[in-house]
Amino acid sequence: MELPQLGERHLVYENPYQKVYTTRATFAEYTKEYYVTDFGPRAGLVAVKGDRVLLVRQYRLLIHRLSWEIPGGRVDDGEEPAAAAVRECLEETGIRCANPRPLLFYHTGLDTVYNPTHLFYSDETAEVHEPQSIHQQEVAGWEWLPLARGLEMIAAGQIQDNFTIAALLAYRVFRGCGS
Repeated sequence: MELPQLGERHLVYENPYQKVYTTRATFAEYTKEYYVTDFGPRAGLVAVKGDRVLLVRQYRLLIHRLSWEIPGGRVDDGEEPAAAAVRECLEETGIRCANPRPLLFYHTGLDTVYNPTHLFYSDETAEVHEPQSIHQQEVAGWEWLPLARGLEMIAAGQIQDNFTIAALLAYRVFRGCGS
């Protein structure tokens, strides 16, 4: 298969969190119009303390309930993904992590969603909690849970977001921890 000719991107919608643009791809025998949602890069952190991982509770519209997730979010312009992961963890939990190490990189979609995702892990967490750093409007709480419990929650459908599922499974597989 020959790669298509790509047309110009045309911005359809933009807000502080996403852009939507359209572009055409002309293949040998047909043309297809794509609408791409661009969320930009994001980063997340599996913070580890012994056999426990740090999870946050956040409201999610599409399931209309609180969701258990790893700390993470958007990588700001000019920010390194590892620094973003550490910042997001601090903003969502008040826990400062150090020495984040790469865990996994992936794209959430390869066709119409642009959201390159960087996952890190850190077992170097500060003993001091910094509640003044938490963005209260973003999270409903946080908790250190055994990794094994997190994996059970994935299997039971209690953890549903791909960000957290990929992070916890990658940590379990690549780091060989928990069960």
